[in-house]
Amino acid sequence: MSGRGPVVIALDQGSSSSRAIAFDAAGRAVAAAQRPVRTRQPRPGWFEHDALELARTIESSLDEVLAALPKAVEVAGVGLACQRSTVVFWDAKTGKPAAAAPSWQDGRAAEVIAPLQDRQAWAHERTGLYLTPYYSGPKIRWFLENAPAVRRLADAGRLRIGPVSTWLVWRLTGGQVFAADPTTAQRMMLLDLRSLDWDPELLSLFGVPRAALPEIRPSAGSWGSCRRRGRALPFLAAVGDQQAAALALGAGEPGASVANYGTGAFFLHNTGEQSRRIPGLLTSAAPTAAGRPPQFLQEGTVHAAGTSFDWLRDNLGLLPRADAVDALCRKSGERIWALPAIGGLGAPRWDYATKTAFFGLTSRTTSADLVRGVCEGIAFLVADIVAAMRAAGARPGAARVSGGLSRIGYLMQFQADLLGLPLSRCEGGQGTALGAAALAADQAGLAWSARLRSPRVDRTFRPRMAEGQAQGLCRSWRAFVDAQAALSRAVG
Repeated sequence: MSGRGPVVIALDQGSSSSRAIAFDAAGRAVAAAQRPVRTRQPRPGWFEHDALELARTIESSLDEVLAALPKAVEVAGVGLACQRSTVVFWDAKTGKPAAAAPSWQDGRAAEVIAPLQDRQAWAHERTGLYLTPYYSGPKIRWFLENAPAVRRLADAGRLRIGPVSTWLVWRLTGGQVFAADPTTAQRMMLLDLRSLDWDPELLSLFGVPRAALPEIRPSAGSWGSCRRRGRALPFLAAVGDQQAAALALGAGEPGASVANYGTGAFFLHNTGEQSRRIPGLLTSAAPTAAGRPPQFLQEGTVHAAGTSFDWLRDNLGLLPRADAVDALCRKSGERIWALPAIGGLGAPRWDYATKTAFFGLTSRTTSADLVRGVCEGIAFLVADIVAAMRAAGARPGAARVSGGLSRIGYLMQFQADLLGLPLSRCEGGQGTALGAAALAADQAGLAWSARLRSPRVDRTFRPRMAEGQAQGLCRSWRAFVDAQAALSRAVG
């Protein structure tokens, strides 16, 4: 790097990788490192991580970036962005994980939430979420009841439970800081969104000991410090990955909309200080800072976006390479209806019974048609989220998009057609890291922090399909999904 001014470092811990990126005053990435992360599937419907691997991949990425920076360059602060609904259990005394860390994709807690379905409206009003196995609260109860090591630590008063961000900060600060911010704490389904504090009734519902949970801190603020590679590193922000990406893409202002396409796909619309409840959608906390009123996001989740392409490649052998999706979609000669329901259907249905399905196969169907069907299925699921927003009176406008799958031009164009909205794709895949870095730079008082929230747009996809045609496709899609849902329940 040519300059000698301060940098901020973003730590980005996700489902498939951990990375560290140092940004300078021009908003450029001047040093970066990345490590892959494994997701284990020991049983059908179970998805889990090794908590130590999550920590060590972040720590080694951070060390590599620090080694690449000239000694004269000051690290003004570190911001951390993490996957949200994955939960970690560990021993406060030894620091050792007590169990595998169930991923946000993990469905083993379905048996916990099954008897609670009559409390869905109450849960949505209290937490902004829905009672599903997707969130941490049901998973925590499952582990307390089924993992003896977790139960023993709870009984001894030594159990610590937190989202991935809490676990990483605890380790990096040598156990000095045991905290969560509202964007990640909310995903534990134990937080009252009105008070932004742990809710006693929810703790009782899932049998979670309050002493095992972290304190709640603003997303931007003091998160402790550590020394690594001879440097003192102040941690100035911790935030959920989707909120970080939304901030970097410009959704920090009321009325803004963004979409992020990765392992899952997410559409978020900023409603400002108004905490709305829209049936089928999530009300999520936006990043918080001391002295500022909280803002909220309407959010919809597609569970299996990138996961669906992994499945096509690894299980069915239909994708020779991950980057072949766009070419295969354009090669396809006929439309196949595909419902990518691996891990369940997210917003607005929250349906964990309906199975993945293809419909309309003929003697002429090719592998390219099946890949295109899955690609379009993801776009239809995102369109269902936006339709729910519109039905409730929200008016999402032109959106910025990011994430690895946003590089699939066919997907972005079809998405713009279905939504009837222009979609501006941002350069690179650094949205999550940029958001974490921007929060840290703000907290460090760096005048150039705004540059981290102004990603360059490399292409805008404008609707080309006639509105009537798009509406007709969406009606046919909903009929297909309804039929598959009914069949899934009929055959069990």
